[in-house]
Amino acid sequence: MIFPRNKIKHEVPAPWWQPPTARKSSKANSILIAVLAGSIGGVLGVNASGGDLFNRVQLVSSTSTIQRAPDSVAGIAQRVLPSVVSISTRSTDGAGTGSGFVIDSNGFILTNNHVISDAAQSGGSIQVSLSDGTFYSAKVIGRDASYDLAVLKIGASGLKALQFGDSDAVAVGDAVIAIGSPLGLSGTVTTGIISAKNRAVTAGESNSESSFINALQTDAAINPGNSGGPLVDATGAVIGVNSAIASLGTSSQIGSIGLGFAIPINQARKTADQLIKNGVATYPIIGVSLNMNYTENGAQVATNARGILPGGPAAKVGLRGGDVIIEIDGKEIYSPEELIVSVRAKNVGDRVTLGFLRDGVKKTVTLTLIAGKK
Repeated sequence: MIFPRNKIKHEVPAPWWQPPTARKSSKANSILIAVLAGSIGGVLGVNASGGDLFNRVQLVSSTSTIQRAPDSVAGIAQRVLPSVVSISTRSTDGAGTGSGFVIDSNGFILTNNHVISDAAQSGGSIQVSLSDGTFYSAKVIGRDASYDLAVLKIGASGLKALQFGDSDAVAVGDAVIAIGSPLGLSGTVTTGIISAKNRAVTAGESNSESSFINALQTDAAINPGNSGGPLVDATGAVIGVNSAIASLGTSSQIGSIGLGFAIPINQARKTADQLIKNGVATYPIIGVSLNMNYTENGAQVATNARGILPGGPAAKVGLRGGDVIIEIDGKEIYSPEELIVSVRAKNVGDRVTLGFLRDGVKKTVTLTLIAGKK
């Protein structure tokens, strides 16, 4: 049969390797692939050439606020820092730095005596810098070497005073924060715990003005310049005045070794009150001088003429030179320093019971503490 020519379709057979179902769309697929490739190339070309594609992209900025709990370290520091000051002194012996904190909104500041003693003795200058950078000249209201405390006054009012805590209620292991100006770096915050209580520590920078402290021990980093700054508890209340650090006794030791000591705030508060009211402070005594070179357990009463204060509490109850005091109110005494700080932790007028050895025989007496002052 012959078919009309215009009815006949001549088709070129597809290659043998092309699936039958795909042979019809191969040209279309080729065009599609080419278009996609061209589009990709166009995008890559814009990106590489720095075109205006990203100029049309709207980048969205988000803002977020970090919520810091009031009882976090950051929250406590934010509240306490405005009340902490830096102290710089200049005297005939040179310049020095230290720390302090506001205890009354009318410009009263508590610090260590050893921070300002050189300037106070030589008539030098004392400058106080607040947390906002404002400088004031300060005058000494009163100072007491026995407790290593001093109160300064600056011509400012409306200051934020720190809250006093209760150092007697502090327990070993409680979290603490130390704030001050170590090595002149003002506003420095370090954290730690109470490592021990009732440490007998001798502070001060000269033999003539030695201080005996019944101290709180902490591992919060305390360095030169921290002296006089506050040690605060987990509520932000002051529980101590940073005063001393332990030393290895070597020239290579230049900073904190995790053994810092603070004057308990209960004692510091009593002394500050006396300094503000009277310009001087008193401390309780039993009326004896001690042999500071005694190496056995206990505190030996000196055998010289100054061993017993005439008419003092010890004289009235019959203590003698050479007696070795081994207890106060049932607490064992192992060194002269321990007896001194144990007595100074009490109040004038308190009655205390002393246990002592005389010729190897233990005896007991009860006496009333009187005021002593320098």
